Amino acid sequence: MSRGQGSFGKRENEKKRATKQKQKEERKQERQAGAKKGQSLEDMMAYVDEFGNITNTPPDPNRKREEIDVNSIRLGAAPVEEENPEDKLRTGVVSFFNESKGFGFIKDKKTQESIFVHASGLVNTIKEGDAVTFEIENGHKGPQAVSVRTGGAQPA
Repeated sequence: MSRGQGSFGKRENEKKRATKQKQKEERKQERQAGAKKGQSLEDMMAYVDEFGNITNTPPDPNRKREEIDVNSIRLGAAPVEEENPEDKLRTGVVSFFNESKGFGFIKDKKTQESIFVHASGLVNTIKEGDAVTFEIENGHKGPQAVSVRTGGAQPA
């Protein structure tokens, strides 16, 4: 009589499991043999040099250190400087404007940047090629031109 396939599969699985355990034990023995035992504290120390790099050599105690004024250290973001109202007023040329959709773009003469303009930000009607003066505000998706006037008209 022959045995069923189930018992053969069980023996094979047991052999595989035993082989894996043996390999695992061998790897463990290799790691333990290669481990550096008895390292001194000095061997495990790491130092940071003046540039922020990690080294294994301690700093030279005889080296002259640079003195830093504590008051010159700034924590946090730089303070925002107030802009003059004249700096906010910009000039440019309308590069594109779609009257039916109510939006377009103005090319700033100072930065050569295209700035979005919506019909709600217009003081009077504009068309492509018009020279305009405007102010910049931050919109939902970036800078947006507001108080847009044609020609050299100054805002009131």
